[in-house]
Amino acid sequence: MDTRDTGGGGRPQHPESVSVEISGCSKEDARVVFDTLCACFTSDRCDDDVPQEWSDTRPTVWLGTFDVSDPHEGARPARLGASVEADAHGGYWAIDRFRTTLDSLFRVQDLSTASGDQERELHVRLESR
Repeated sequence: MDTRDTGGGGRPQHPESVSVEISGCSKEDARVVFDTLCACFTSDRCDDDVPQEWSDTRPTVWLGTFDVSDPHEGARPARLGASVEADAHGGYWAIDRFRTTLDSLFRVQDLSTASGDQERELHVRLESR
């Protein structure tokens, strides 16, 4: 049963998606992070959407959007080759739920946060548990 407050309009008051940006890591570690998050949440990233590096001289940024309203059960902690820094953007409720899920999958270090009227940004370092 969905217990989120809908404010009488039938739609949840919480923005339910979190946008994630990953850069500064190998494409293999980017894939591990996205595959692990896809095991938890519905995403715009497909199973065959494999991160690629398009330039040897410029950094690559990989993006994904995750719907955190209905998490999937059974995701397992992931093994990374090196630490991965990620930026997440979304509503307060969505970021809180996303951050809680990250804790179950990775060792997470908060690097910075920024809050606005409707949205929160989270910059974290992810490592294997």
